[in-house]
Amino acid sequence: MTKEADEITISYEEDGILLVKELDKEILSKGAWTTILFRYQKWDKTKGEFSKDMFTIRRYQKLKGEYIPKSKFNISSSEQAEKIIATLQKWMKAAS
Repeated sequence: MTKEADEITISYEEDGILLVKELDKEILSKGAWTTILFRYQKWDKTKGEFSKDMFTIRRYQKLKGEYIPKSKFNISSSEQAEKIIATLQKWMKAAS
């Protein structure tokens, strides 16, 4: 666990092999509850290469000075990401 939101990562290594490679992150909110959007790739053992870019939104709660993962939403495809973007843009425009 980490004490600072900026230190949170989804990079994951097992037996010296990087299985999840974090490419980028955007902290959407900070505080007792922190929300982070990650761009990452997963190692494909059968192909011997990393996957296409993937995206996930993760929520962390700060308890006793450390961030604990609480929930996540994996965006399953580029098409789903584009629909999320389009819908949010439509709603933001309507709210203006």
